[in-house]
Amino acid sequence: MTTRRAGWRATLASFSCFVLALFAGCASPPTAAPAPVTKAVAPTPPSGAQAAVSAAGVANGPVRLSAPRPVHSIDELRLQAARRIVAANPHLTYTERVPDVLLAIPVLAIDLNADGSIRRIEVLRPPRQAKDTTQIAIEAVQRAAPFGDLSSLPRPWRITETFLFNDDRRFKPRTLDTP
Repeated sequence: MTTRRAGWRATLASFSCFVLALFAGCASPPTAAPAPVTKAVAPTPPSGAQAAVSAAGVANGPVRLSAPRPVHSIDELRLQAARRIVAANPHLTYTERVPDVLLAIPVLAIDLNADGSIRRIEVLRPPRQAKDTTQIAIEAVQRAAPFGDLSSLPRPWRITETFLFNDDRRFKPRTLDTP
């Protein structure tokens, strides 16, 4: 009987770790990539909580970014893009530790042109709740562009970013959350 209880406890502990990793922002990469969900990106007027968040940004005024540095690898591009997204959206981001439970985790694929401007944004993983966070993330990426001269990098010029939203509807790019 004791062996059986120990087995159940081990199984329960493994399952608990899996659930915590899932809610902590997908700490380990998935084994199989989910089929991408395509969403056309068109500017839409903010509504509800998104309007309140957008109004906070308008009150602070637009942020002027310096010209992006040239990038020499996709990893440099991802890091520079994440830093520019945070710099362009200080009213929407946080730099503290990611909370154990997140409000939403939208994942975007950003296709770029050779000059670093945005060609297309695709929603790879929309959140199940707080669906407005997807639009917040898309607009944050648009405010941060361009991302640097990519002409020396091999094609396709695509980066993927995961946005870790807390309960205040502020996000942290997952690229900047890695130790």
